[in-house]
Amino acid sequence: MSDQSAAADVDVDLRQLFASLARNWLRVLVITLLVTGLAFAFAWLATPHYKATTQLKIQLSESAYTRPAGTNEDDKPVLDAEGVATEVQVISSSDILKQVAADLKLGDKPEFNYALGMSPVTRLLVIAGLKSDPEEIPLEERVLTKMRDKLNVYGVEKTRVIAVEFSSEDPQLAADIPNAIAKAYLAYQADAKTKSNAAATAFLGPEIDDLQKQVRDAEAKVAAFRSAQSDLLMGGNNSVLATQQLSELSTELSRVRASRASAEATAERVRQALQNGGSLDAVPEVLSSDLIQRLRERQIELRTNIADLSTTLLDNHPRLRAMRSQLADLDGQIRNEAQKIMRGLLTQAQTAQARENQLISDVNKLKAASSRAGEEQVQLDALQREANVRRQQLESYMASFREVSSRKNYLPVDASVFSEARVPSEPYFPKLVPIVGAALVGSLLLMSVITLLQELFSGRAMRPAPGARLDRIEQVAMPAMSAPVVDPEAAAVVAEEVVDQRTAMESELAPEPEQEPAPSVLEGAAAADPEPQSERVRSSLGEIDVEKAAEKLIASGAARAIFVSPEGDEAAASAVLVAREVSDAGLRVLLLDLTASGAASRPMLDSGLFPGITNLLASEAQFSDVIHADLYSDCHVVPVGTADPVRAMRAADRLPIIMQSLTTAYDLVIVECGPADAQGISRLVGDSTEVFMSMLQADDEVAQAAVELIESGYPDLTLVTPIGHETPGNPVPGRRSAA
Repeated sequence: MSDQSAAADVDVDLRQLFASLARNWLRVLVITLLVTGLAFAFAWLATPHYKATTQLKIQLSESAYTRPAGTNEDDKPVLDAEGVATEVQVISSSDILKQVAADLKLGDKPEFNYALGMSPVTRLLVIAGLKSDPEEIPLEERVLTKMRDKLNVYGVEKTRVIAVEFSSEDPQLAADIPNAIAKAYLAYQADAKTKSNAAATAFLGPEIDDLQKQVRDAEAKVAAFRSAQSDLLMGGNNSVLATQQLSELSTELSRVRASRASAEATAERVRQALQNGGSLDAVPEVLSSDLIQRLRERQIELRTNIADLSTTLLDNHPRLRAMRSQLADLDGQIRNEAQKIMRGLLTQAQTAQARENQLISDVNKLKAASSRAGEEQVQLDALQREANVRRQQLESYMASFREVSSRKNYLPVDASVFSEARVPSEPYFPKLVPIVGAALVGSLLLMSVITLLQELFSGRAMRPAPGARLDRIEQVAMPAMSAPVVDPEAAAVVAEEVVDQRTAMESELAPEPEQEPAPSVLEGAAAADPEPQSERVRSSLGEIDVEKAAEKLIASGAARAIFVSPEGDEAAASAVLVAREVSDAGLRVLLLDLTASGAASRPMLDSGLFPGITNLLASEAQFSDVIHADLYSDCHVVPVGTADPVRAMRAADRLPIIMQSLTTAYDLVIVECGPADAQGISRLVGDSTEVFMSMLQADDEVAQAAVELIESGYPDLTLVTPIGHETPGNPVPGRRSAA
């Protein structure tokens, strides 16, 4: 960046800064001793104050012998943090404080009634109307105000302990008042419980009398209903007799129906066996008959004998025929017996049918009776429920009344004093040593800080930062429209150096053969007509024009182009024109303006108020905020910006990172550095970098700057001039410049 953008930074000279303490030690010591003496006098003369503390434990003190019946240890309410905070407010309430103030007669003490101890000065202020008269405030309110100022009631953290802390000028009062407050609080709790028990007794007495009458009436209604409804007899299981009989008959009816169905089914199977000539052995009822079993045994015996005799006798033998005849008679007897069994089963089924019909008739009668009994039972149950409810409520009220009555003379309070306040022997204020020590240390530190700040703000403790102040570069004024004046000696030296360092590319960019050689320009300059010429005369130090510079950048594929303008802002037009030429060729080009005055970016944006590189370095903007479009081409530009240059220069080490980011996003980044030297552009040079020097006329300043850059490690330096270049649509009058 241009040297003109850096201001002179300063550093703090710590030796000079702390030496001011030694120079002003007497003042620091005198003021410190004075403040310490005042603190000692205050601590010595101040009225001592004493403080005492009474501690109460909040807990349910009900014992196992006095606890109401039906309750246990787990039924006790848990006193949480909110409950303890509530008790704190109760202890510090106005009623308790008023009672304590009346018991201890605090209104007669000047410490609590400041109307009694008014000094003459205070009385004069009251008479003059400059201070309110304390006599106008009620005595009770004055005492309460003082008590609240000296009282501190708080719950001890993570416990159910409440501390009552009080401070006073009288050590005896400092102990008596918190003890009296704790005593008044316990009496308040006991009185509250007494009133609660009395209210409960007054409520339960009439209620019990009323409930006793209601219970008698309800039980009388139940007895009257039972006596009036004689049919509502109760059987077993506490149920109505009709309902119980109906249940029994229903069970008997189901059994008879099952027996009838079984008899009919068995008779049907026997009939089918007899009609179809089937075997009767498959019917269990037939086989269970004793006669049929004996006949079956005789039948088996005859068949056995026939089988035995058939082996020795012929079929027509009389004995065999007699046995076969007996066997046929046995079959007939068995079938006759089966028919008898069938007729018995049919008779049994008819009997069951008759019994079933009788049971159905009885069930229907009992259904009607049970329905009537159910309705009556509902009414009776309603009366009994009402009587039971009244009886239970009466029993509950009577139990509560007995408990309340038994606790008239014993009311356990849910708090107890486990640490009474003792009369303090030493005051808590003032503490002589801490007050004097704090005054000594505090005044010493304060005076030291004041002395250091005075030295710092006076500027005597400041010194210039190394390398922060840069020499100002004077800008060269815009030259007139005339041929440049060339110093022959300087031009010869620079031409010789440039010719020795130029590469094959320079010869490629040299003028065409029909043009006059470079030395002829020097001769023409010596013999030039003093009258103004209609055409410009080009100086020849090996420089090229804007078109050639753009062609060189495109052909070399350079990613960066650094432009140095020793002649000031007027020569910055070369970077602008080259950037536009390369952009017109189709490449993505960005011009970064690092001049102090914004000479390169102002003609591209028609304003110097856009955020730019200084805002980016000062972390006031992002890349998207500082990149703007050229008004006359497709080129992009990053102006100087509006941030503080001094602050931006402190972040100059970020320039290489910014350049790397820009070269990644663009095909070519052109940087106009103004009158910078080799050290100034070292942060901007990277891979694929071309260095150019912009010139308007070949003078000693340009020649010297070119020689310094070549000697500083830039042998490929290329000189470029904007003279003679015309941009269509954006003509630049006179000699071409960034404006």
